[in-house]
Amino acid sequence: MSRYVVYIACLILTVASLIAWYWLPGWGWAALLFATLSALGSWDLLQKTSTLRRNYPVLAHFRYGLESIGPEMRQYFIQSDTDEVPFSRQQRALVYQRAKSVSDVRPFGSLQDIYAVDYEWINHSMNPIAHGSHDFRVVVGQNTAQPYAVSVFNISAMSFGSLSANAIRALNHGARLGGFYHDTGEGSISSYHREHGGDLVWEIGSGYFGCRNPDGSFSEERFVENARDPQVKMIEVKLSQGAKPGHGGMLPGAKVTAEIAAARGVEVGKDCISPARHSAFDSPKSLLAFVARLRELSGGKPTGFKLAVGHPWEWFGIAKAMHETGVLPDFIVVDGAEGGTGAAPAEFIDHVGLPMHEALMLVHNTLVGLNLRDRVRIGAAGRITSAFDLARTLAMGADWCNSARGFMFALGCIQSLSCHTDRCPTGIATQDPSRWRHLDAADKAVRVAGFQQNTLKALRDILCAAGLSDPGQVGPEHILRRVSPIEVRSLAALHRFLRPGELLERLPEHAVFRDFWADASSESFAAPTKVEAMRRDKSQ
Repeated sequence: MSRYVVYIACLILTVASLIAWYWLPGWGWAALLFATLSALGSWDLLQKTSTLRRNYPVLAHFRYGLESIGPEMRQYFIQSDTDEVPFSRQQRALVYQRAKSVSDVRPFGSLQDIYAVDYEWINHSMNPIAHGSHDFRVVVGQNTAQPYAVSVFNISAMSFGSLSANAIRALNHGARLGGFYHDTGEGSISSYHREHGGDLVWEIGSGYFGCRNPDGSFSEERFVENARDPQVKMIEVKLSQGAKPGHGGMLPGAKVTAEIAAARGVEVGKDCISPARHSAFDSPKSLLAFVARLRELSGGKPTGFKLAVGHPWEWFGIAKAMHETGVLPDFIVVDGAEGGTGAAPAEFIDHVGLPMHEALMLVHNTLVGLNLRDRVRIGAAGRITSAFDLARTLAMGADWCNSARGFMFALGCIQSLSCHTDRCPTGIATQDPSRWRHLDAADKAVRVAGFQQNTLKALRDILCAAGLSDPGQVGPEHILRRVSPIEVRSLAALHRFLRPGELLERLPEHAVFRDFWADASSESFAAPTKVEAMRRDKSQ
């Protein structure tokens, strides 16, 4: 009977407060409260969908209430400053400080356990160099008609629709103030991207939003209209993304507003489908032909693709197609499985796709092994918020880095984990005007630029301390990692890096290349024969 104590107490208090109300009018509110709780308990007993509520009428709702605020309670009162779930309080604080251009110095020593396994650092030099400019850039598309000097730190792909109008305004204005690029995400170019004229990288996904025919196929005519806009600096074909690689998407018709429909080239109020695969190409060679065609149609702007690496033979097929045809993308952006600004199925966000570090090194190694690395630039995205994150990623093979959630923090994101509910408390990841209108786009633009500029200044300081003058000089030998309480290894020692042209000479002693390189095909994304055989017969 103890399970029903609260419910019975509500019944008794309802009767008692009704009697008291008869003599003292002020008891009316108490009578209403206890009557409501009694009615709730009665409904709990009668309903059949929740066993917990039937066994614990009224009381079960207190459990639901505590559970609903559990993430906030853990984040603010239980988790330590260094717990990354997915970003630590220390990481977020650093972004907030740099976005506001306030002091980011820390007193009394590091909160990191520098003797813990996986702790990383960069060694300094006894001969540091003088500070120079922090405006580090990499030229992409040197042989195109319109090469672009990319900053080493930019805004990663986030679509209008996932983010609010004022969030897009602030990001693009910030990109213009800081002189770096803003990736549109696959939702195409909205009017909010155009207001401040910040540099854009136009991402084209499988839905061909902004360049599609009514049936969802690719439209060259519509592509030219957007691609030749001077604000668009590069074209990026999205093969897959880190948050949910190999998974399509759908924006329900109820959320397809007139503004979203105009940007994407779809009908208002109708489901907006983003297929899991492209219809404009179906093989590595036809992918490269599509990239080359987009470069031509855009008037010679740098054109490449973004991918989250999955089956290695598919990436190897693309690399072989580059070598065989001589048709090269101007750049490749590697998106790690740890990425994701919005919402994705739980299994995809946790267990699908290659993490950025391994994916980046695989792409870098392959291009080096084919003597193509100096002709194809590499960008990388995946949980990057600090100058050390930049340095480590550059050391592993990237030419520049992109960040999505880092710039969301610069906008004021508090990691409430409500991106998918349309109830973002900071007005960033919502289409609810009553929420996003309170986000001051002009103020946040300054913070976006401040975060990027101050992070690059910190990168410059790190490089100078290491005796380096340019991000291109940092390599895997500069980054050290503790692998046990008494052992330290550089990334160069921990990982196998191919020599230039090694894939043209012999099969490297590298597990992934040894198992899949020889059987990968430039003609198809299909699995090699031996993999198909294993799928048919588990005894192999």
